[in-house]
Amino acid sequence: MLLCHRSVERRWYPDVWDLAGGHVEPGEFPGQALVRELREELDITVDEPSYRPMMTVRTSECDMRIWLVEAWTGTPNNAAPHEHDAISWFDLSGIRQLRLAHDSYLPMMTEVLADSV
Repeated sequence: MLLCHRSVERRWYPDVWDLAGGHVEPGEFPGQALVRELREELDITVDEPSYRPMMTVRTSECDMRIWLVEAWTGTPNNAAPHEHDAISWFDLSGIRQLRLAHDSYLPMMTEVLADSV
């Protein structure tokens, strides 16, 4: 699984590993935001999802939709160094050692990676 380390200077969720993605701009649908954010943050191109998000996280600070992206064009790289100071691929044992941005990530990632074996 590809994760991004949020810079310690970030206002929200600093110094944690997170999924790529971000805010939905005015007039934009969440799937469109996913396409735009992955292009801006990872320099990859994905199709707008035509399926439901695999998970939704709602807190007082965010309303997040999470899609599993298994196909893209381009090579992922840290195209947003002002937001992330690193990106890296992890297997489940590596993910378990990380400080993740949200408590719900580990069970979701465990399920996704177990299904991919």
